[in-house]
Amino acid sequence: MQNMISVIMGGGKGTRLSPLTKYRSKPAVPLAGKYRIIDVPISNSINSGVNRIYILTQYNSTSLHRHVRQTYRFDPFDGGFVEIMAAQQTFTDQQWYQGTADAVRQNLQYFRQPGIEHVLILSGDQLYRMDYRDMLRTHQESGADVTIAGVPVTSDKASAFGVIQFDDSGRVVGFAEKPKTEESLRPVRTDEAWFRQHGIEAKGRDCLANMGVYLFNRDTLVEFLDNELEDFGKQVFPQHIESHRVHVHLFDGYWEDIGTIKAFFDANLELAQPEPPFHLVLENSPIYSRARYLPPTRLDGAKVSRSLLADGCLIGRGTVIENSVIGLRCDVGENVTIRNSVLMGNDYYTALESSNRPKSSEMPPVRIADGCHIEGAIIDKNCCLGRNVRVQIPESMAGVTDRECGPIVIRDGVIVVPRGATLPDNWQLA
Repeated sequence: MQNMISVIMGGGKGTRLSPLTKYRSKPAVPLAGKYRIIDVPISNSINSGVNRIYILTQYNSTSLHRHVRQTYRFDPFDGGFVEIMAAQQTFTDQQWYQGTADAVRQNLQYFRQPGIEHVLILSGDQLYRMDYRDMLRTHQESGADVTIAGVPVTSDKASAFGVIQFDDSGRVVGFAEKPKTEESLRPVRTDEAWFRQHGIEAKGRDCLANMGVYLFNRDTLVEFLDNELEDFGKQVFPQHIESHRVHVHLFDGYWEDIGTIKAFFDANLELAQPEPPFHLVLENSPIYSRARYLPPTRLDGAKVSRSLLADGCLIGRGTVIENSVIGLRCDVGENVTIRNSVLMGNDYYTALESSNRPKSSEMPPVRIADGCHIEGAIIDKNCCLGRNVRVQIPESMAGVTDRECGPIVIRDGVIVVPRGATLPDNWQLA
């Protein structure tokens, strides 16, 4: 693993996660109360023994740069680093990244340095835990030039992914990009017996989705990018699968693409369950993040069930929190109800009426005031909700999936209160 580097793709606009990505890049979006999405691929790399990590960024990258700079610092004798590589103009490249392959191509000079044998390319918007040493083992044993990680999915979910077609040996022979018809699915279906032969219970899954995790021989990567192709899945691999050995690596753990509001919302709430499908707490494979020096969360007569509470929160008496994620420094008043919601938290404390609460009068107030009712919503950072605000889709708007409603928006059927928004006393969605 000492001869491998990780390259994390973090430069996309993240339009499917809008408005959470209005002021930040997609990998910088807060996750599970105290992490950022970028912490997942970085942690997977570190836990796999890969400590030379590059992050390719482009849009709204300031907060991502700050988080990485404040979080990932290696021992100088270790040789590890997490390096930000922002899009830039050079004598040879005068434009921004045009796609995943183009982003890597524009930085090839850094990956061609001595001592690099393998390049691991990772997505910056997925939630999973993988030991990349297993993938390297598959790569070497198969004699592959490139190895693509794939996860079994059912046919009804295959339309959201690129699906890999491969032969009995595991060699890739084709791709289907988001197949939606029976005709397009038929050639890429996998026999359940093949999964069983490789130690995986199919459980009705008959397609292998492309996870966006690629392991290249370094020289093969250079050869693959000696052109103007812009995207790995749609262009680069289809052009080279006949002339090179491209192999699949089977992965059967939890994996979720959290690049949409609905997927992001559901994944956060699943993490709050008593038996979550993805465990944040594993002694030998933790998810790393920035160490903040915040006090413990304070509860005053509140009732909390099936929820995650981050550090530094203040929860008032009579408040009920169910099946929700409460982020850093959340200040929640009395008799508030929060159900099936994600509160991203605050970047600071502000002056409030109670003398025993933190005071910082220079900043605008950020708080969930008394009597609020929040259900089925994402409250982005640094929001102020006045007294008796009701953030919930009313019956009159049942079935609405996408709409702008004044200071808030509805995306994928989820209410999103944008970063820094203020909802006055008694506000409600009408």
